[in-house]
Amino acid sequence: MLECFQALGFNHPAYRLAGINFGEVNVLVRTLYVGNLPWSTTEEELAKAFSVHGEVISTRIITDRQTGRSRGFGFVEVNDVDADRMVRAMNGAQLGSRTLTVNEARPRG
Repeated sequence: MLECFQALGFNHPAYRLAGINFGEVNVLVRTLYVGNLPWSTTEEELAKAFSVHGEVISTRIITDRQTGRSRGFGFVEVNDVDADRMVRAMNGAQLGSRTLTVNEARPRG
């Protein structure tokens, strides 16, 4: 199935097939970078903020390995069809007292 998506032009590293199977349909997922998060933001709060604009598959807030404290950024995996709308809606939006930076995540390295 991945080859079919790549043939359609979905070969950017930010696209992936989720490990979710709804009957015979796999969901194409895109990862969004979310920066300038308030330190106290939880993954649940992040998911709630984004879910207003579409389907959230998962959220991940990056923490310091030694202290466990938030590093102020994270990632939201979303349904591909909702990704562009979410970026437009959430980039520059307020969460807590901070203005978010939201864009499509770039591959590591």
